[in-house]
Amino acid sequence: MKKKVNSKKSNMQKIFLIIAIIILVALIATLAFGYYRKLTYKVQNPIATMEVEDFGTIKIELYPDQAENTVRNFIALANNEFYDGLTFHRVIKEFMIQGGDSKGDGTGSPTLGYIDENIEKGSEEDKEYNINGEFMINDYEKNTLKLEKGVIAMARNDYSSYAYYARNLLQEGYNSVGSQFFIMTTDDNISLTGYYTGFGKVIEGYDVLEKIADVKVKEAEEEGGEASTPEKPPVIKSIRVETFGEKYKKPETHTPFDINSYLNSLFSTSVQ
Repeated sequence: MKKKVNSKKSNMQKIFLIIAIIILVALIATLAFGYYRKLTYKVQNPIATMEVEDFGTIKIELYPDQAENTVRNFIALANNEFYDGLTFHRVIKEFMIQGGDSKGDGTGSPTLGYIDENIEKGSEEDKEYNINGEFMINDYEKNTLKLEKGVIAMARNDYSSYAYYARNLLQEGYNSVGSQFFIMTTDDNISLTGYYTGFGKVIEGYDVLEKIADVKVKEAEEEGGEASTPEKPPVIKSIRVETFGEKYKKPETHTPFDINSYLNSLFSTSVQ
Protein backbone atom coordinates (compact mmCIF):
# COMPACT_ATOMS: atom_id res chain seq x y z
CA MET A 1 0.00 0.00 0.00
CA LYS A 2 2.83 2.34 0.95
CA LYS A 3 4.62 1.58 -2.35
CA LYS A 4 1.50 2.53 -4.33
CA VAL A 5 1.25 5.87 -2.48
CA ASN A 6 4.94 6.60 -3.11
CA SER A 7 4.57 5.65 -6.78
CA LYS A 8 1.52 7.90 -7.14
CA LYS A 9 3.38 10.75 -5.41
CA SER A 10 6.39 10.27 -7.69
CA ASN A 11 4.17 10.37 -10.79
CA MET A 12 2.51 13.58 -9.61
CA GLN A 13 5.92 15.17 -9.06
CA LYS A 14 6.95 14.19 -12.58
CA ILE A 15 3.75 15.70 -13.99
CA PHE A 16 4.29 18.97 -12.07
CA LEU A 17 7.89 19.06 -13.25
CA ILE A 18 6.84 18.55 -16.88
CA ILE A 19 4.19 21.30 -16.56
CA ALA A 20 6.76 23.64 -14.99
CA ILE A 21 9.21 22.93 -17.82
CA ILE A 22 6.50 23.59 -20.43
CA ILE A 23 5.57 26.90 -18.75
CA LEU A 24 9.24 27.89 -18.53
CA VAL A 25 9.86 27.05 -22.20
CA ALA A 26 6.73 29.00 -23.22
CA LEU A 27 7.86 31.97 -21.14
CA ILE A 28 11.35 31.92 -22.64
CA ALA A 29 9.86 31.63 -26.14
CA THR A 30 7.53 34.59 -25.50
CA LEU A 31 10.37 36.75 -24.18
CA ALA A 32 12.63 35.75 -27.07
CA PHE A 33 9.90 36.56 -29.62
CA GLY A 34 9.25 39.91 -27.96
CA TYR A 35 12.94 40.75 -28.02
CA TYR A 36 13.17 39.68 -31.67
CA ARG A 37 10.20 41.89 -32.58
CA LYS A 38 11.77 44.82 -30.77
CA LEU A 39 15.02 44.35 -32.68
CA THR A 40 13.34 43.94 -36.08
CA TYR A 41 10.37 46.33 -35.65
CA LYS A 42 10.46 49.27 -38.03
CA VAL A 43 8.21 52.27 -37.46
CA GLN A 44 5.98 52.97 -40.44
CA ASN A 45 6.68 56.45 -41.80
CA PRO A 46 3.67 58.78 -41.65
CA ILE A 47 1.74 59.34 -44.88
CA ALA A 48 0.16 62.72 -45.70
CA THR A 49 -2.87 62.79 -48.00
CA MET A 50 -3.40 66.15 -49.67
CA GLU A 51 -6.69 66.83 -51.45
CA VAL A 52 -6.44 69.71 -53.94
CA GLU A 53 -9.75 71.06 -55.21
CA ASP A 54 -10.36 70.33 -58.92
CA PHE A 55 -6.91 68.76 -59.26
CA GLY A 56 -6.86 65.51 -57.26
CA THR A 57 -4.94 63.75 -54.52
CA ILE A 58 -1.25 63.82 -53.66
CA LYS A 59 0.19 61.34 -51.16
CA ILE A 60 3.46 62.15 -49.44
CA GLU A 61 5.64 59.93 -47.26
CA LEU A 62 7.18 61.93 -44.42
CA TYR A 63 10.65 61.23 -43.04
CA PRO A 64 10.99 61.79 -39.26
CA ASP A 65 14.51 60.34 -39.39
CA GLN A 66 15.57 63.23 -41.63
CA ALA A 67 13.75 66.13 -39.95
CA GLU A 68 11.94 65.03 -36.79
CA ASN A 69 10.78 68.42 -35.48
CA THR A 70 9.64 69.54 -38.93
CA VAL A 71 7.57 66.38 -39.36
CA ARG A 72 6.01 66.88 -35.91
CA ASN A 73 5.08 70.44 -36.88
CA PHE A 74 3.55 69.41 -40.21
CA ILE A 75 1.54 66.57 -38.64
CA ALA A 76 0.16 68.83 -35.91
CA LEU A 77 -0.85 71.57 -38.35
CA ALA A 78 -2.35 69.16 -40.89
CA ASN A 79 -4.35 67.06 -38.44
CA ASN A 80 -5.66 70.18 -36.69
CA GLU A 81 -7.05 71.47 -40.01
CA PHE A 82 -4.67 74.42 -40.37
CA TYR A 83 -4.12 73.81 -44.09
CA ASP A 84 -7.79 73.30 -44.98
CA GLY A 85 -8.88 75.97 -47.48
CA LEU A 86 -5.41 77.49 -47.98
CA THR A 87 -3.87 77.75 -51.44
CA PHE A 88 -0.81 77.25 -53.56
CA HIS A 89 -0.04 80.95 -53.76
CA ARG A 90 3.29 80.65 -55.58
CA VAL A 91 4.00 78.53 -58.65
CA ILE A 92 7.24 78.68 -60.61
CA LYS A 93 7.25 76.44 -63.67
CA GLU A 94 10.18 74.03 -63.84
CA PHE A 95 10.94 74.67 -60.17
CA MET A 96 8.32 74.22 -57.44
CA ILE A 97 4.82 74.89 -56.12
CA GLN A 98 4.45 76.64 -52.75
CA GLY A 99 1.49 76.70 -50.35
CA GLY A 100 0.43 76.61 -46.71
CA ASP A 101 0.37 80.35 -46.09
CA SER A 102 -2.46 81.52 -43.82
CA LYS A 103 -2.71 84.88 -45.65
CA GLY A 104 -2.25 83.57 -49.16
CA ASP A 105 0.41 86.10 -50.10
CA GLY A 106 3.58 84.63 -48.61
CA THR A 107 3.50 86.61 -45.36
CA GLY A 108 1.35 84.39 -43.14
CA SER A 109 2.49 82.31 -40.17
CA PRO A 110 0.97 79.52 -38.06
CA THR A 111 -0.16 80.04 -34.47
CA LEU A 112 0.36 77.95 -31.35
CA GLY A 113 -3.33 77.06 -31.04
CA TYR A 114 -2.94 74.61 -33.94
CA ILE A 115 -0.14 72.60 -32.37
CA ASP A 116 -0.86 72.88 -28.63
CA GLU A 117 -4.17 71.56 -27.30
CA ASN A 118 -3.72 73.66 -24.15
CA ILE A 119 -3.89 76.92 -26.11
CA GLU A 120 -7.25 78.14 -27.37
CA LYS A 121 -7.28 79.44 -30.93
CA GLY A 122 -7.82 83.19 -30.98
CA SER A 123 -6.79 83.66 -27.35
CA GLU A 124 -3.98 85.95 -26.16
CA GLU A 125 -1.70 82.92 -25.91
CA ASP A 126 -2.38 81.91 -29.52
CA LYS A 127 0.69 83.64 -30.92
CA GLU A 128 2.63 83.15 -34.13
CA TYR A 129 5.67 80.89 -33.93
CA ASN A 130 8.60 79.53 -35.90
CA ILE A 131 10.73 76.39 -35.74
CA ASN A 132 14.40 75.85 -36.51
CA GLY A 133 15.48 74.76 -39.96
CA GLU A 134 16.78 71.20 -40.06
CA PHE A 135 19.35 71.31 -42.84
CA MET A 136 23.12 71.14 -43.20
CA ILE A 137 24.01 74.83 -43.51
CA ASN A 138 22.16 75.34 -40.21
CA ASP A 139 24.48 72.82 -38.50
CA TYR A 140 21.93 70.01 -38.69
CA GLU A 141 23.74 67.08 -40.29
CA LYS A 142 21.11 64.32 -40.00
CA ASN A 143 19.16 65.59 -43.01
CA THR A 144 20.67 64.18 -46.21
CA LEU A 145 17.50 64.35 -48.34
CA LYS A 146 18.16 65.75 -51.82
CA LEU A 147 15.71 68.38 -53.04
CA GLU A 148 14.78 66.50 -56.20
CA LYS A 149 11.43 66.20 -57.96
CA GLY A 150 8.60 65.26 -55.59
CA VAL A 151 10.42 66.25 -52.39
CA ILE A 152 8.47 68.45 -49.99
CA ALA A 153 10.42 71.08 -48.05
CA MET A 154 9.69 74.00 -45.74
CA ALA A 155 9.91 77.58 -46.97
CA ARG A 156 11.70 80.17 -44.85
CA ASN A 157 12.85 83.79 -44.91
CA ASP A 158 16.11 84.70 -46.60
CA TYR A 159 17.98 87.51 -44.86
CA SER A 160 21.24 87.03 -46.77
CA SER A 161 20.91 90.48 -48.36
CA TYR A 162 21.12 91.98 -44.86
CA ALA A 163 24.14 89.96 -43.77
CA TYR A 164 26.36 92.98 -44.45
CA TYR A 165 24.81 94.66 -41.41
CA ALA A 166 24.88 91.63 -39.11
CA ARG A 167 26.01 88.05 -39.75
CA ASN A 168 23.51 86.67 -37.24
CA LEU A 169 20.70 87.56 -39.65
CA LEU A 170 21.62 84.53 -41.76
CA GLN A 171 20.85 82.29 -38.78
CA GLU A 172 17.58 84.11 -38.13
CA GLY A 173 16.55 83.33 -41.69
CA TYR A 174 17.48 79.67 -41.30
CA ASN A 175 15.26 79.44 -38.22
CA SER A 176 12.20 81.19 -39.65
CA VAL A 177 10.30 78.04 -40.68
CA GLY A 178 6.54 78.16 -40.05
CA SER A 179 3.77 76.50 -42.05
CA GLN A 180 4.65 77.28 -45.67
CA PHE A 181 5.97 74.37 -47.71
CA PHE A 182 6.98 73.77 -51.30
CA ILE A 183 7.14 70.67 -53.50
CA MET A 184 9.87 70.38 -56.09
CA THR A 185 8.59 69.80 -59.63
CA THR A 186 11.95 69.08 -61.33
CA ASP A 187 15.46 67.90 -60.52
CA ASP A 188 16.97 71.11 -61.92
CA ASN A 189 17.38 72.87 -58.56
CA ILE A 190 19.00 70.11 -56.54
CA SER A 191 21.69 72.66 -55.51
CA LEU A 192 19.18 73.91 -52.89
CA THR A 193 19.89 70.73 -50.92
CA GLY A 194 21.25 71.61 -47.50
CA TYR A 195 19.70 75.09 -47.52
CA TYR A 196 16.06 74.14 -46.88
CA THR A 197 14.40 71.45 -44.76
CA GLY A 198 13.32 68.58 -46.99
CA PHE A 199 11.12 66.23 -44.96
CA GLY A 200 9.22 63.90 -47.28
CA LYS A 201 8.52 62.85 -50.85
CA VAL A 202 5.51 62.34 -53.10
CA ILE A 203 4.61 58.66 -53.49
CA GLU A 204 1.32 59.10 -55.41
CA GLY A 205 -0.10 61.92 -57.51
CA TYR A 206 2.77 63.12 -59.68
CA ASP A 207 0.20 63.87 -62.38
CA VAL A 208 -1.60 66.19 -59.94
CA LEU A 209 1.70 67.84 -59.01
CA GLU A 210 2.42 68.52 -62.68
CA LYS A 211 -1.07 69.92 -63.32
CA ILE A 212 -0.66 72.38 -60.45
CA ALA A 213 2.81 73.33 -61.72
CA ASP A 214 1.24 74.11 -65.09
CA VAL A 215 -1.37 76.63 -63.91
CA LYS A 216 -1.38 80.05 -65.52
CA VAL A 217 0.34 82.77 -63.50
CA LYS A 218 0.01 86.54 -63.60
CA GLU A 219 2.62 88.71 -65.22
CA ALA A 220 5.25 90.19 -62.93
CA GLU A 221 4.18 93.50 -61.41
CA GLU A 222 7.52 95.12 -62.24
CA GLU A 223 10.18 94.53 -64.84
CA GLY A 224 12.49 91.72 -63.81
CA GLY A 225 10.10 90.63 -61.06
CA GLU A 226 8.94 87.09 -60.37
CA ALA A 227 5.93 85.85 -62.32
CA SER A 228 4.66 83.25 -59.85
CA THR A 229 1.20 84.29 -58.60
CA PRO A 230 -1.47 81.99 -60.06
CA GLU A 231 -4.41 83.69 -61.73
CA LYS A 232 -6.57 81.19 -59.89
CA PRO A 233 -4.61 79.74 -56.94
CA PRO A 234 -5.26 76.00 -56.47
CA VAL A 235 -7.11 75.38 -53.19
CA ILE A 236 -5.97 72.77 -50.65
CA LYS A 237 -9.21 71.14 -49.49
CA SER A 238 -7.42 69.24 -46.75
CA ILE A 239 -4.23 67.59 -45.59
CA ARG A 240 -4.39 64.69 -43.14
CA VAL A 241 -1.52 62.57 -41.91
CA GLU A 242 -1.82 58.87 -41.02
CA THR A 243 0.69 58.09 -38.27
CA PHE A 244 -0.06 54.34 -37.99
CA GLY A 245 -0.45 54.48 -34.23
CA GLU A 246 2.78 56.36 -33.54
CA LYS A 247 2.51 59.31 -31.15
CA TYR A 248 4.37 62.42 -32.28
CA LYS A 249 5.17 65.12 -29.74
CA LYS A 250 4.32 68.74 -30.37
CA PRO A 251 7.19 70.56 -32.11
CA GLU A 252 9.76 72.74 -30.41
CA THR A 253 9.05 76.38 -31.26
CA HIS A 254 10.29 79.91 -30.70
CA THR A 255 9.03 83.47 -31.14
CA PRO A 256 9.43 84.76 -34.73
CA PHE A 257 12.27 87.18 -35.39
CA ASP A 258 11.12 90.72 -36.31
CA ILE A 259 13.53 91.85 -39.03
CA ASN A 260 11.99 95.31 -39.37
CA SER A 261 12.29 96.14 -35.67
CA TYR A 262 15.84 94.81 -35.64
CA LEU A 263 16.96 96.93 -38.60
CA ASN A 264 15.22 100.02 -37.24
CA SER A 265 17.02 99.64 -33.92
CA LEU A 266 20.31 98.94 -35.71
CA PHE A 267 20.10 102.01 -37.91
CA SER A 268 18.85 104.31 -35.16
CA THR A 269 21.81 103.26 -32.98
CA SER A 270 24.32 103.84 -35.79
CA VAL A 271 22.86 107.32 -36.51
CA GLN A 272 23.35 108.33 -32.87
